[in-house]
This record gives sequence, C-alpha cells and structure tokens, in this order.
Amino acid sequence: MLPRKNTGHVSPVLLVVVALGFFVVTYNFVTLIIHKSAPSTIEDLRDPVVSRPYAIAKGVGPKYHVALTATDAPYSKWQCRVMYYWYKKMKDAPGSDMGGFTRILHSGAPDNLMQEMPTMIVDPLPEGLDRGYIVLNRPWAFIQWLEKAEIEEEYILMAEPDHIFVNPLPNLANGDVPAAFPFFYIRPTQNEKIVRKYYPEEKGPVTDIDPIGNSPVIIKKTILANIAPTWMNVSLQMKGDNETDKTFGWVLEMYGYAIASALHGVRHILRKDFMLQPPWDTEVRNKFILHFTYGCDYNMKGELTYGKIGEWRFDKRSHLQDPPPRNLSLPPPGVPESVIRLVKAVNEASANIPDWYKL
Repeated sequence: MLPRKNTGHVSPVLLVVVALGFFVVTYNFVTLIIHKSAPSTIEDLRDPVVSRPYAIAKGVGPKYHVALTATDAPYSKWQCRVMYYWYKKMKDAPGSDMGGFTRILHSGAPDNLMQEMPTMIVDPLPEGLDRGYIVLNRPWAFIQWLEKAEIEEEYILMAEPDHIFVNPLPNLANGDVPAAFPFFYIRPTQNEKIVRKYYPEEKGPVTDIDPIGNSPVIIKKTILANIAPTWMNVSLQMKGDNETDKTFGWVLEMYGYAIASALHGVRHILRKDFMLQPPWDTEVRNKFILHFTYGCDYNMKGELTYGKIGEWRFDKRSHLQDPPPRNLSLPPPGVPESVIRLVKAVNEASANIPDWYKL
C-alpha cells in the first residue's frame, strides 16, 4: 500500500512518479507485443523475404474467392481447364485459404466450359474500344462481376488462366492491406514523365505506386470495387495516348491497376514468394503460383536457348487453336526444376480432364 499522511491526500509528486513508471512499463510491454506479433508499418509488411507471419503458414486466415478473367478462345480455354484442375486439387489442402472459384467470361456469350467450372458471363467492352488489346476487358469484367455476383468471401484473388497452383495458397493479405507480386519490369519511377499524366504531383511521390499488376493480387472485395472503375478509366486513357501506349506496350493495363491503386491510397504487401515464372525462376520451393507466360526453349544439353526455338520447348503460344497433346515429353537432363514441374503439371491435368481435346 502507498504510505498516507491521511485518508484524503496523496503526494502529487508520488502520483507523478507512479504514473510515469506505469506508463514506461506499459509502453515497453505493448511495444514488445507489437514487435513479436504484428508488423507495425507498411514497410514491414512489404518485406518480401520475411517468413509468413502469424497463422498464415497454417492457412487459417479469411477465405478468398479465386477469380480469373477469360475469353472463349481455345487458347484461353485449355489454360483455364489446367488452372481449375489445380485449384480443385489445392483448395482443401493444408495451408490453403481458398474459397470459391469463378471464371469471368468476358466474351458475352456462353461456351462449352459452363458446366465444367463455375462461370459468370459478362459483356466485353464496346467494339473497337480495346483497340485490339484484349486485356483492357479485364477491369471492365471485374466491375460487372463485382456488381452482379453474390460473393461469399471477403477477399478476392485476381488470377489468370496461365496460373498453376504449386503449393496451397494462404491469404497473404493483412486486413485492409492487399498482397501482390512485384514485377521487375513495372518501373513507375523510371517512367515518371508518363506516369505523371495519370498520377499528378499533388497525389504524392511516384514511389507510392507499387511495381505490380492486378494479378496475382489478394484484396478485399470492397477495396477492389472502389479501385476497379478507376483502373478501367486509367487504362483506357493510357491506351488512347500514343506515348503511353508505345512505352508501356503489353504491360499497359498492369500500370493501369498500379496507378489506380495509388490514386485510392492503396499500397500492397509485396510478396516475391507469391509466384514463380519459368524459365527465369528455376526452383519452386515455397512459392505458390507458377506463371507460364514465357516460352521455355532448351537444347538437348539442358541449356536455355531463349530467343531461339529450342530442340526441346514448351510455349503456350504454340497451342493457340488446340490444347497441348497429352503426355508431353519431359525436358532433357539439366533443365531447371520449375520447367519440369510445369510440364508435369500440364500432363497431370490433361490426363485427368475428360474430353481434353474438345474445345
């Protein structure tokens, strides 16, 4: 007990000392808890090499809905079928936070995969508006889907047909802070002159724009619903500007999403383990999505011959009108694990999907 001169008065000096001591102890205790249990700043969250915190590794976070935009072209269809096969295989695996799945079909009409996977039909952009750049339909597709669909999950994973799940994917977002993969070729600071056409100086430094595209991204659906119209409008403005279109080329829509997010004050946790891209990423390890956007060309010594058609090759663009044949030949000895995993994943999917050649 505190010593008292009487029952009605306590020394003011003593009260100050006790209060200060309590504050210091409490502050240190709370600081310790925060340091041990949660990132305290966006910069901590954006560390791409830290171990997955809390229960993320166990996959007990909020569920997310897997959504990919697609067309009814054969090239898109066979990739969607492979992607959906691996979604089903990983969905209930330990460590996964996957919820439902939707293929957002922006061709405007049903196709023959409607019964094979959950699909919502949305309208394409008005004819000619995409100027032959079909991915401009992506933000418009998400706008329509978010307005029309009843989505049970609080979070959305924006994915693409050429994504293969190679490990169970937990929810990498942290509350209102979405998670994204950092692309080395998205460089807002190196293109500041062009970026400033859409992100004026009063909005902040160009470094506030994350080096990302819209996929893969795990994000709250309410936040995506706010970003999506801006994403579409910025992308269309970029496509209409010759300098921007020439500079950004096929990644223009990715810049559109990155700038739109920054305009809404949204930053992303940058996760290098979100995705790997053969042949440049050679090992799978603890990464979650394999993105087979690049061609893989090798000679029979297992040496990469990028830019030159190899004696052995796998390139999705070799299969524009028909799916790859079942039981593709494996690459020669010396080829990286990531490429072998890709071919084996396509082979497993094609072997188990009925009517593989029917597109």
